[in-house]
Amino acid sequence: MAQATAPCSTEIQSIVRQVIAELRAAAPAANGASAANGASAANGASAANGASAANAGPAPLAPATVPWTPPAPSAPVAPESFVGRHGIFASVDEAVRAAQEAFLQLERLGVEGRRRAIAHIRRISIEDAVELGTMEFNETKIGRLPHKIEKLKILGERSPGVEFMRSEVFSGDHGLAVIEHAPFGVIGAITPVTHSLPTITGNAVSMIAGGNTVVVNPHPSGKRVAAEGVRRFNQAIHRDLGIDNLIALIAEPTLESAAELFKHRGVKLICVTGGPAVAKAALESSKRAIVAGPGNPPVVVDETADLDRAARSIIAGAAYDNNLLCIAEKQVFVVSSVFDRMMEAMGRAGAARLNSAQVDALTAKAIVWTGEGAHRHQVACKDFIGQDASVLARAAGTGVASEVELLYGETSVDNPFVPVEQMMPFVPFIRCKDADEAIHRAHESEHGFRHTAIIHSHDVRNMTKMGRLLDTTLFVKNGPSTAGLGLGGEGYISFSIATPTGEGVTTPLTFTRQRRCTLVDDLRILGAAE
Repeated sequence: MAQATAPCSTEIQSIVRQVIAELRAAAPAANGASAANGASAANGASAANGASAANAGPAPLAPATVPWTPPAPSAPVAPESFVGRHGIFASVDEAVRAAQEAFLQLERLGVEGRRRAIAHIRRISIEDAVELGTMEFNETKIGRLPHKIEKLKILGERSPGVEFMRSEVFSGDHGLAVIEHAPFGVIGAITPVTHSLPTITGNAVSMIAGGNTVVVNPHPSGKRVAAEGVRRFNQAIHRDLGIDNLIALIAEPTLESAAELFKHRGVKLICVTGGPAVAKAALESSKRAIVAGPGNPPVVVDETADLDRAARSIIAGAAYDNNLLCIAEKQVFVVSSVFDRMMEAMGRAGAARLNSAQVDALTAKAIVWTGEGAHRHQVACKDFIGQDASVLARAAGTGVASEVELLYGETSVDNPFVPVEQMMPFVPFIRCKDADEAIHRAHESEHGFRHTAIIHSHDVRNMTKMGRLLDTTLFVKNGPSTAGLGLGGEGYISFSIATPTGEGVTTPLTFTRQRRCTLVDDLRILGAAE
């Protein structure tokens, strides 16, 4: 093979000088680091080529001196901060990132920081209850104003907080194991129109007590009061603790934003409070979901009941906020031997009775069909959900005094008011042969939701039969349904009652995961000294 002829030293020097001159002309000193770096690279390459070609010739040309300007120090790029947004966001992604930022800050403040943040939520819910409750009533146009106000006060006062946090310890011959309850991180929450801000209030208290932050996709018909409450909560917490966006909220919630929240990789847990459709969507999510689904709570009144007490209790529960509570009495099954006396007791307690024709007229307007084919079914008409008893009475072709909170009437078991979760202040009463039939009918009407059931009886066997058959999360005896949430009964309150997923009435522990720490053969201080 012919050997290539190496260029002479003079040619190499000429080429290098030409390259340097061109680089200097193309990259003046004012251009800074980029030009200097380019010249340096070209200079190095040319010199290397020259050295290689001149192996047998004179020493390679020394690199020429090229003016170099050091790069100006660049300011560090700060991560995007959402401080000052006070929880209100246009996009799911921003809301989740803001909640992640807040979560990291909350972790550093410990349990006392959680307690202080929760204290502001409680205070605002109580002190601003009239203003915020009125805002919710005016926006949603359902329920009763005094109850909107009362719900905020109750949730502010009684929602479970950090006092519910506890650890478990196992001590034995081989040392010590401690079970701690750690936060998940960012929780995605869906809240209903029936209790928009109260649900957010209760959830926020329990979720933050567990060390979490939350992103809320509220019901569109209650979005404004939800946003205002969240803004006030965050502002107060930020002023005190320097943390913003512990509660983030989607300002314009849609079905699409709910789906995006379910799927967002930054969301570690889902909590849904709502009807069958949203509950089904949450249960089909790939993430763990805590689902507070629908209910259709039945009541049984047997021959041993205190009828006047039963009547007062049914009105207290079924009329509350115009029957919007998921635990509220929806249909009543009464043993035949006391049926007529029970109907009289309802009248004495202040409810207004509809006759058969009036019940039929109301049913025709208040219960409607929806869906197609196999999915066609009856539902409550939106025009009557959460409306006052006087509105329903007009639809039935009669009138009642404004202070009347509940309508009632005798129906057959086939009346659609029995199986439909109607959420309006009319309660159907069904005559039953005996307690066994009443319990059986109650079980059928509850649809296996396993949500809430109520019995009025002094027969322990009937109570036991009903409790075992219906297998509900809440089972109330001889009181209003609200007693099951500690209102007139014992226990604590939450408006997220997770029946399909089994967590029951939620607490801070519901929104935590277990972590176990084990020390082998030490720290058990009982036993003989060594």
